[in-house]
Amino acid sequence: MERNNIVGRKRILIVDDSPEAIAVLGNALPKHYKLQFALNGEKALNLLALSDELPDLILLDVMMPKMDGYEVCDRLKTDEKLNNIPVIFLSALADVGDKIKAFQNGGVDYIQKPFEIAEVNARVKTHLRLHDLQMALEKHNEHLNQLVEEKVKEISESQMATIFALAKLAEFRDDETGEHINRTQLLCRLIAEKLSIHFKYKYRISTEFIENLEKASPLHDIGKVGIKDAILLKPGKLTPAEFEEIKQHTTLGANKLREVFQNYPNNKFIEIGIEVAQSHHEKWDGGGYPEGLIGEKIPLSARIMALADVYDALRSKRVYKNAYSHEKACEIIIEERGKHFDPLIVDVFLKFEQEFKKAYTTTE
Repeated sequence: MERNNIVGRKRILIVDDSPEAIAVLGNALPKHYKLQFALNGEKALNLLALSDELPDLILLDVMMPKMDGYEVCDRLKTDEKLNNIPVIFLSALADVGDKIKAFQNGGVDYIQKPFEIAEVNARVKTHLRLHDLQMALEKHNEHLNQLVEEKVKEISESQMATIFALAKLAEFRDDETGEHINRTQLLCRLIAEKLSIHFKYKYRISTEFIENLEKASPLHDIGKVGIKDAILLKPGKLTPAEFEEIKQHTTLGANKLREVFQNYPNNKFIEIGIEVAQSHHEKWDGGGYPEGLIGEKIPLSARIMALADVYDALRSKRVYKNAYSHEKACEIIIEERGKHFDPLIVDVFLKFEQEFKKAYTTTE
């Protein structure tokens, strides 16, 4: 049911168990209003339920049999289609408590019987005007919100493109195709989606978490921009000193992202970016770096990233190794269950390993 537009003919519903009161109001209100009538609350609600065009205002008697005006108004305010219609109460009750109850039940005004026609007309006109202004304001705010959302989306997409480009720059230095971040994005999302089915994570992994993890996963190795090529691209085994230097890419990347996070402290995407950059080389048994975290002290995002990162690294050709098959990669991951990787994440990976194999090959 659509509301009348602001310049259209205004509709007023009069609800009163007295035909005489309805007749008086009907004759007194200006002819440019389109009037509807109901002799009790139940008939009024049925009329509204069946009407294609809702009234712009309701004049509602308080003292009616079976269902009084307070209950009718309460029913209106709990109905999503009807709760914006302004209600003016009409009543012979003069007690302040009755008037307060009228406003508490959602009325916008209270006119005491016997009423003055001029007063009724003035208040009806005023509340119709206020309602028009309220509708116009809500429409304006809705438009503004839409513009803001579009602009935020535009800025977010621009920022994501910039971040993705930086992450690509880091990856191109030790990945001859530069597709590592594309594949790990897909793998992280797939792991998180499959993990969310498990009862342990059913209420912990939300759609928002999955989307933020997918967007943030390219940041996991962004700290590599600070590592010298001589070490990053070395074809042979690293010396202990060189390995210590390459390990610094985790804290380098995380610290840069923390600087960004200071300006956007409620940004979950950046928060997860920090987690994956800092902790994706941590190991379940505590043998990883940079902090030697153990078990679930490692952020969930980083535990997911760890398996996705290693699986892709095993499947990919590098200057220091040939590519492994999916089957060989699975063997290695199984060996590292409970050592390098979260056992539950490995179990989920193995349960859906053919989907992971397909996901990898589609991004080659």
